[in-house]
This record gives sequence, C-alpha cells and structure tokens, in this order.
Amino acid sequence: MQKIIATLNSTQSYSIHGKGEPILLLHGFAEDSRIWNEQVNFLKNNYQLIVPDLRGSGASIIGSKPTSIEDFANDIKQILDAENISRCIMLGHSMGGYITLAFVEKYPASLHAFGLIHSSAYADNEEKKEARLKSISFIEEHDPFEFIKTTIPKLFAESFNQQHKEKVDELVEQGKQFSKEALIAYYKAMINRPDRTQVLIKATVPVLFFIGEEDKAVNPQDTIEQTSLPVVCKVKLVKGIAHMGMLEATDELNECIDEFIKTVQH
Repeated sequence: MQKIIATLNSTQSYSIHGKGEPILLLHGFAEDSRIWNEQVNFLKNNYQLIVPDLRGSGASIIGSKPTSIEDFANDIKQILDAENISRCIMLGHSMGGYITLAFVEKYPASLHAFGLIHSSAYADNEEKKEARLKSISFIEEHDPFEFIKTTIPKLFAESFNQQHKEKVDELVEQGKQFSKEALIAYYKAMINRPDRTQVLIKATVPVLFFIGEEDKAVNPQDTIEQTSLPVVCKVKLVKGIAHMGMLEATDELNECIDEFIKTVQH
C-alpha cells in the first residue's frame, strides 16, 4: 500500500507491506525505496514493512531542502506518528544508516532495535569531505545523471558489475529521477553530520552491522571497529561484496535481517 503524507516542509511517500512487527527500511544516497524490494518480498509474510522515499527521492517531493541528517530523521518520525507506530526496528543503508543513528539519538524510545547496513557512526574525515565537495562541484556543472552513471557502478564489487550488469544498469537508470538540488542537499547533510559513536555506546537495544568486505564507500575496518561499542549486537561480514548487499548478497542479507528480528523478539 502506497501512502503520501504532508509534512511541515515537504510530502513524504512510503509504502506498507504485510503485518506484524514494524520494520522500517531506509534507503541510501541516490536510491529510493525500491532498493529494498528483495528484502520486502522476503520479509512481508512475517512482518510489517514500512519503506519510505526520502525527501527528493522516489515519490517524495524535496520541498524546502533538508539541511541536515536530523531533518530526515524528523521526517521518519512523522511517518511513524501518522501510522500510530510507537516502536519499531529501523534498518538503514549507507546514508539511511546515518539517518537511523540520528533518529536513535533523538527518539531512542521509538526503537526496539536498529541496524547499519553498509554504514558507519563515524563523521566524514577531511579526505571524505573533500571527495564529497568535488562531487558537488561536478553535479553543479553537469547533468546529474552524468554523475549517477559514473558513481553507481563503483558501489558494487567488480565481479558483480561483470556478472550482473543488468542489475547495475537498472539502478543507474533509476537515478534519472534525481535533481541537482536533491543530490547536493544529501551531500551537504552527510558532510555536516557529527560523529555518533556515542549513540552506539549508549544503545540499550540490539544493533545489527552488515558489512561488505570490498566496500569502498564505507571503510569495512571502520565499521568492524564500531561493532565492539554496543552492549548487544549482531555482525555479518560478507566476502566478495562491496556496498550494495541488498543486490549483491540478497540471500545473506535477507536471512541476516530475519535472524536479527527473531533475536530481538525473543
């Protein structure tokens, strides 16, 4: 079921699938809710999946441009409030993980558990900030799809690019939806986000880490270091994949999420 709600600054589109424990799935940069299709199909018979399009992605209008990761977290809270969901399990991919951490920091009582899928609690270091600023400059000077075409394939392991080119091409094609304003707003929000390792240290609920050994977007070693911070966590490190486990390691991610949810329930 597709829904749209008006928020203070925009409109928020999200879909709901199945019934049961509420599980909210947050997509990352230059994606929309469709990135979770395989996980939704696998989980919807046992759980209620809430899958938003972030502002400027999918069917969600960017409205007044988000200025921070916290803005996105507030948008998600409005969706949960609209659905009368007091607590859920939240899983975020990449930028969606940054938003998840901001949500945990502001609304800790709203979560039973949370997960970082190819994501990190560390703030950008200077090298990463510089790379993002260069990307912003490129986007400002070119059609945003030119940026998408060069960026998306780099998120996958080389072997996946070679063996499943059609899946990479499909994700690239979906990138035609993005405006310059949306992509730049996402980058600025990521650049300005703070370190949130304290969120992991203070977490009173279970935390899931899903890590790709060949990930070049989020340093796997950084994430591995963070797995020692929460009191209770589940860690899955997958060889041969990079940043896009939803497509690169569909079965492993599906089973990992399912096992994590069941552990939280019991």
